[in-house]
Amino acid sequence: MQHTAESLPTRLALENGAVFSGIGFGATVGASSPTSGSRSAVNAKDGHPAMAQGGFGCGEVVFNTALSGYQEALTDPSYTGQILVMTAPEIGNYGISPDDNESARPCVAGFVVRELSRVRSNYRSTVDLRSWLHDAGIPAIEGIDTRALVRMLRTEGALRGVISSDASRSDADLVAMARSSPSMAGRNLASEVSPTDRCGSWSEDLGIWAPEPMDELTPSSGAKGDCFRVVALDCGAKRNIYRNLVDRGCQIVVLPFDASPQEIFAHDPHGLFISNGPGDPAVVETTIATLREVAGKVPTFGICLGHQLLALALGAKTWKLKFGHRGANQPVRNLLTGRVEITSQNHGFCVDEASLAAAGGEATHLHLNDGTVAGFRHREKPIFSVQYHPEASPGPHDSAYLFDAFVAMMGSRKPLSVNELKAIQVGRSGRQGHERGRATLGDEVTSAR
Repeated sequence: MQHTAESLPTRLALENGAVFSGIGFGATVGASSPTSGSRSAVNAKDGHPAMAQGGFGCGEVVFNTALSGYQEALTDPSYTGQILVMTAPEIGNYGISPDDNESARPCVAGFVVRELSRVRSNYRSTVDLRSWLHDAGIPAIEGIDTRALVRMLRTEGALRGVISSDASRSDADLVAMARSSPSMAGRNLASEVSPTDRCGSWSEDLGIWAPEPMDELTPSSGAKGDCFRVVALDCGAKRNIYRNLVDRGCQIVVLPFDASPQEIFAHDPHGLFISNGPGDPAVVETTIATLREVAGKVPTFGICLGHQLLALALGAKTWKLKFGHRGANQPVRNLLTGRVEITSQNHGFCVDEASLAAAGGEATHLHLNDGTVAGFRHREKPIFSVQYHPEASPGPHDSAYLFDAFVAMMGSRKPLSVNELKAIQVGRSGRQGHERGRATLGDEVTSAR
């Protein structure tokens, strides 16, 4: 039988010497790959670095435990430079919907699944996962034992790897390539995914996905786009973060990661937001230096990489987790309110709690699986941030109140008290309970009919 370009035997080789054999899909990568020569130009145009380096998909191999949301994960700029493994056994069954992209195109260096679904069943889908990855030039592999792979990553930590369908290369050659690929530690990838325009904007809101309004948390003017002006330092932001801010009446001004304090204050912002993004936070020195000057002069909110950059700007330290937190069911305790939130997370670095306290920060959220810092606030300045993703899409919305808290902080221009934060969180969770009740009632009515 002659193999087509979409069914070539493909291998995933890791730096520890392990090699997994499966079937390739998406872009076919190897010494003679037609996609390897064109990917650089395509990605540079969209602000994403080339993922197939020299005809091979190279990157840090990490895993995500979410049961759905593969499209959102693949288009999350925070996965730049990484080969993503999904632990769910079948992926691709609901295809791809352009409206669900978190950026312009897939950002991963490669994709690994146990089984690729041969059918897609979703009225919103416009293309299947296989074709979408092929057109984007993303190498992928199916048919390997992802359970064994994930156990290895949990035991040894995230490992560098390479995906290739080049039969002329030996296993030893591929392992050597994995070992010679760059480590995630010390890499400034925010500079590669941040927008090149010196000033941009975002106006799309949550649309039909928006919850019912909460009058008590709506900004005083009540008019979308005519309330609080937020300058966002885009280090690789997910679109749904901006949608959540716009849905709360914010006007978004998007600046690149290396925007100067003068560029930020030229827009006379009511608030400053620092986004998620890829790579090692400690080497994003330009942004850290800027935040030392501007953070807290206006109400400041950070998510994921933004959380780490704010901590570094205050004088705290960060460190690399063994295999990271990536999934949609990560438990976090809000230490100020005592409530537990189920959260969506995607990060490989963490803020050191002792150095954070010494720098004037107070841990507000704790990851219950390993006790690491999941959020903090400054004791005196209007600064707060979280390590996880309150905009989760898909994923739990337990933490959506954090956007409301940011809006409230912009209104008061001072740190929120524990009672204020508790009232916002309780109000948001009460509304979600109401929505779940309405959904249940709707299901019952439909069943009765």
